[in-house]
Amino acid sequence: MKYLIFVFLSLFFISCTKNIPTPSERKNLVLISSKEKGFEQVNIQTSYFSIFSLQKKDITCKNKSLHVYIEGDGLAWINRRTISSDPTPINSTILKIINEDENECKIYLARPCQYLNFGICEKKYWTSHRFSPEVLKSFDESLDILKNRYENSDFTLIGHSGGGAIVTLLGAKRDDIKRLITIAGNLDIQKWTTFHNISKLTESLNPADFTKDLENIEQYHLIGNNDKIIPKDIFLSYYSKFINKNKITFSYLNESHNCCWEKPYKKLMLTLE
Repeated sequence: MKYLIFVFLSLFFISCTKNIPTPSERKNLVLISSKEKGFEQVNIQTSYFSIFSLQKKDITCKNKSLHVYIEGDGLAWINRRTISSDPTPINSTILKIINEDENECKIYLARPCQYLNFGICEKKYWTSHRFSPEVLKSFDESLDILKNRYENSDFTLIGHSGGGAIVTLLGAKRDDIKRLITIAGNLDIQKWTTFHNISKLTESLNPADFTKDLENIEQYHLIGNNDKIIPKDIFLSYYSKFINKNKITFSYLNESHNCCWEKPYKKLMLTLE
């Protein structure tokens, strides 16, 4: 029998334990650790969702590139039969990566319904509709709000896993994206569902369908040789659809899906400064 979404996502951020922290515990842990790094919670209200963000006080980003880090899919499934009631991540990879960025102009954006599970937070938004037009519109509006606040010149977008899909879709839509960076990014969702023999993500947009709009954007992709969730074939399928590949740089690293990307990411960022 085919399940809606494959088993790997059910244990996305869970170690070998039966005790899953409550959504409140997950949020509090993030707020405590982020406060130590100078971040505070700011909720961004969009047409469809309220997006949880972490922003720094008193930073000046006028006419600079704002680095926006977008979360992965989070705790989408409890087990292969049970959808999670709350997709708030456990042990976020992107929140570890953001600490390796020495640029003060950086923002964290959670995915819809992570940390703020209310309003139209139906389970489809962390399963079949995770990359839907309304989800993309919410991130598009979030970037507009951030740009109005910080008066930045452009954006560098960084996404892990499903966040990689979001940043590429935003890159295809907007004209103020300077650079895209993905870490273990899901860049061809059709190839991904076929590869794992699982049901397609109905109503979700596929980054691989927008390669023509992405050819002039600087792209950097970090791919894990030991990634069993999003193997390199997913990236290669996306990459193969580009006619002009001159703007794309990619690296294969001996990492898994969620570990251990801090050092490779820091090394990449040092080359971009």
